[in-house]
Amino acid sequence: MDLALAIAQGIGLALACGIRPFLPALLAGALASADLGVNFGGTDFAFLERSWFLLVVVVALVVVVALERRRGPATDAGPVGAAVAGAGIGLGALLCAGSMADVSSTWWPGIPIGLACAAIGQAAVRGVLAGAAVRLDTAARAALPVYADGASLALAALSVAAPPLSLVALVLCLWLLFRRRRREGEKYAGLRVLR
Repeated sequence: MDLALAIAQGIGLALACGIRPFLPALLAGALASADLGVNFGGTDFAFLERSWFLLVVVVALVVVVALERRRGPATDAGPVGAAVAGAGIGLGALLCAGSMADVSSTWWPGIPIGLACAAIGQAAVRGVLAGAAVRLDTAARAALPVYADGASLALAALSVAAPPLSLVALVLCLWLLFRRRRREGEKYAGLRVLR
């Protein structure tokens, strides 16, 4: 049962990193260093709770926030958005594998699971944020990264405190993706009829 909970926890942490990567990684590392709900110590992923790694994540967060203030939210397309997306997928894979390594020596399935879950979380939230950005004014649009950070932090905390809730979050993200794809299909189907 421990492995199932570790996989669920890893799924939730990866989803959270897909939404926004830095705060979930900081929370997981801080909790792991205190052995609260997750522990990377004694595994190949012990660096995830080391001070130097957490400092690198803090610096990356500060740089991204500074760039977002100058150029706009990283949820937009561009080099900052691509860097944040890549960091999210990479950190999601590491946290998922690290969560599994805590209870099993077979941690490698956590890498593809984490990659997939981070990508799912990223795609689902990107659609929601893009839809919200179209409807919001400039000041409200600038606050979208704050909401995304809050959602990712809350999901990461829930994933550590109650890992089965991660599966609910995964289902919700998949539902958002399928709903958006269906709407896009309906929109283009209407255009084909007009020909």
